[in-house]
Amino acid sequence: MSQLVGVLNGKCPECKKGSIFKSKGNLLLFRMPKMFDRCEKCNCRFQGETGFFIGAMYVSYGLSVAETIVLFLMAWFVFDIPLMYIYIGVILMLVVNSTFNFRMSRIIWIYLFHGK
Repeated sequence: MSQLVGVLNGKCPECKKGSIFKSKGNLLLFRMPKMFDRCEKCNCRFQGETGFFIGAMYVSYGLSVAETIVLFLMAWFVFDIPLMYIYIGVILMLVVNSTFNFRMSRIIWIYLFHGK
């Protein structure tokens, strides 16, 4: 349970106290989230070798697909919204959630390899 809380809060996988990200980013100001290189509390190094976060792209893809499926099913079956509006809603949701998915995919990827 502490792993899940650590992922959702973006805390260090080793000590669960230090933050992984300096900033959350802002899509409207075209700013991507910034990461710390190491934990400020326990000095755990977040990035492994060069290209470590390439695998996080697969996690981000999975998050995007899950969000898209949930939105489609709710819009189509629960609210009976026309397909063209669902399509536009999915595109808007993916753009708005891009910085969230970026952060969450990296946090999940770090926890896969560093978490205890």
